Amino acid sequence: MPVCPFGLLDVVDGVVTLADGCTLCGACVDACDFEVISIEDARAAAAATDDYKGVWVFAERRRDRVRDVAFELLAKGRELADALNTELAAVCLGEASDMETLFQHGADKIYLAQGEAFAEFHEDTYAAALTRLIREYKPDIVLAGATAQGRAFVPSTAAQLETGLTADCTGLEISPETKLLEQTRPTFGGNIMATIITPAQRPQMATVRPRVFKKGTPDALRQGEIIRVDARDITPRGTLLEVIADISEKVNLDEAEVIISGGRGLAGPENFAVLRELADLLGAAVGCSRAVVDEGWLPYAHQVGQTGKTVCPKVYIACGISGAVQHLAGMQTSDIIVAINDDPGAPIFGVANYGIVGDLFKVVPALVAGLKAR
Repeated sequence: MPVCPFGLLDVVDGVVTLADGCTLCGACVDACDFEVISIEDARAAAAATDDYKGVWVFAERRRDRVRDVAFELLAKGRELADALNTELAAVCLGEASDMETLFQHGADKIYLAQGEAFAEFHEDTYAAALTRLIREYKPDIVLAGATAQGRAFVPSTAAQLETGLTADCTGLEISPETKLLEQTRPTFGGNIMATIITPAQRPQMATVRPRVFKKGTPDALRQGEIIRVDARDITPRGTLLEVIADISEKVNLDEAEVIISGGRGLAGPENFAVLRELADLLGAAVGCSRAVVDEGWLPYAHQVGQTGKTVCPKVYIACGISGAVQHLAGMQTSDIIVAINDDPGAPIFGVANYGIVGDLFKVVPALVAGLKAR
């Protein structure tokens, strides 16, 4: 009884009882000298996972074109598929004008669900279609972007399939010993990195934020097979009345090559004008830390970090940002990081390629003046 980490075992009238909440960790099985406890049901379920093969990537569309997050996931998916010696497929719910570029980025097949219901995004139709495809073709691994779309319907798909889903992953690897997908994500406010596995259910499902992985180099000669699936019988339960452009589409941090972000060191919303002048000269997008959004200085669409957007620009300039671990989780894969802060001990300098210790209200205007003089 003492070995159960959750205190769920008890003996009532000489019989072992188990309270709700068991995670099937197996600690009690290993400790019992009399072999009266077993988890054979879970092991039998694990054996059934052999029927599932292949790695799938959900190819999200926007305005009839495949979003970059799909190409990023295909690059990682190709690594996973090669490690398992299996195929890589993309899943399209509705047709995209550039769909065949998915082959160029590593896909061997495209599963295309066809039907009018996929012209616009509906959570229920997307979940129903993906669930149907998974049940029919049985992929071992399914990956999707942790975007507004992915977060809206992929959990519903996992619930219908009664399988696990790890959200907002920052790392995906195949275990050499077990061949299971090791899904790594931050937890406890970003202070701990947890590695999660799905040993007994299939498929193994994970969502990944845009820009966590880098796109591979496309091969224009690669071709593959398109499997068309008639899904015209799937219809949405609601009616879409209007599509309103979101402010995040104007900010567009996901695709920016240069980002200039400000933190609490800006001291107020009016001072972001200093950063915007530099951003205009560099053709950059303006981002910020969570503290700025919490203060109401900028909208959430500008936030970079664990609870904001994950970005990977060519150049990331952090101004007045101390570098809390939650912010670093969203930008530390940038190609070049420039930090401007008056505190030489700020954690941001630990990930920066170039650090300037100084007052940002002097450093940034000096940069602007230098650029204008060129």
